[in-house]
Amino acid sequence: MREDHRPAVTIEHVARAAGVSRATVSRVLTGSGPSSADAGQRVRAAAERLGYTADPVARALVHGRGTRLVVAVTSASPTELVDCPYVSRVVGSTAQRCAGEGLGVALQWLPLGAPEPTLEALARDRSVAGVVLVNTTRRVLAAVPPRLAGRVTSIGAGSPTVPLVDVDTGAAAAALTAHLLSTGRRRIAMLAGPPWLPCAERPIAAHRAAVRAAGLPERVLAGDFTTESGRRGAVEALRRWPDTDALYAICDETALGAIQAVRALGRRVPDDVAVTGFDDLPLAAFSGPTLTTATHPVEQIAARAAGSLLDRDRTPVTLFPSELVVRQSA
Repeated sequence: MREDHRPAVTIEHVARAAGVSRATVSRVLTGSGPSSADAGQRVRAAAERLGYTADPVARALVHGRGTRLVVAVTSASPTELVDCPYVSRVVGSTAQRCAGEGLGVALQWLPLGAPEPTLEALARDRSVAGVVLVNTTRRVLAAVPPRLAGRVTSIGAGSPTVPLVDVDTGAAAAALTAHLLSTGRRRIAMLAGPPWLPCAERPIAAHRAAVRAAGLPERVLAGDFTTESGRRGAVEALRRWPDTDALYAICDETALGAIQAVRALGRRVPDDVAVTGFDDLPLAAFSGPTLTTATHPVEQIAARAAGSLLDRDRTPVTLFPSELVVRQSA
């Protein structure tokens, strides 16, 4: 029989060769229970002679460590996960961080209106080593089961029991708004994120504080993170406030949509209306005009979130800095 067609050696083969029970072999090879010195010696000798290799998945389950990290993303629909470049970057970086630990990575949808059943299922699943929450809402944080304690971290919003890893969006918003003010803009409208998302509140608060301190009107429109949201928001801002001379968009995709709308309305960017984004996507450096924005180290954030679970690091809040990137649009 060819070597590669030889049947796999199982724990039952080792048990028969060593003259012990299957349970004894499991206890010896996993270190999960007591066994005599003689039985241990016979089991290890038989395993070596037969070329037995323990299943890493089974071993992980025996020790309660799990075999995969789950990236659980809150959204209104599961299709948003598939179509979202941000989610893809988070999953990719998480997988890269977990590769050396022998852990797989799975993507899980958390329904915006009812995350509780999914979180309970994850808590009961012995294969789940940990959960990285993304786009975390207050309802999700309140619904995290006690069984997940110590095995969950969050990107977006945290709590006393769920550590937060994110970019410092408040500082980024303050820097972007300060830049617009320094260039003489006095009627700034912010195209903000979804009202249901707590992490979208930090840049709004920082922006409001900056324009209030300058004695200027606060103009904020809710939206989402899409190009279409930027187009709609820009049209609405210029309709509601015709004297608007700057648009601060919650992300680069929204900013690029806003630029399209501003131009379609016969305004020039940045001469009539300056536009800024946030993320510093590769496209931002090649758009016309190139986009003024701020950096968002998604890969570093995702790797740290996963690493905090693998290393059992319970630091309550970790915020990565964001750097202002000045280009042509503002």
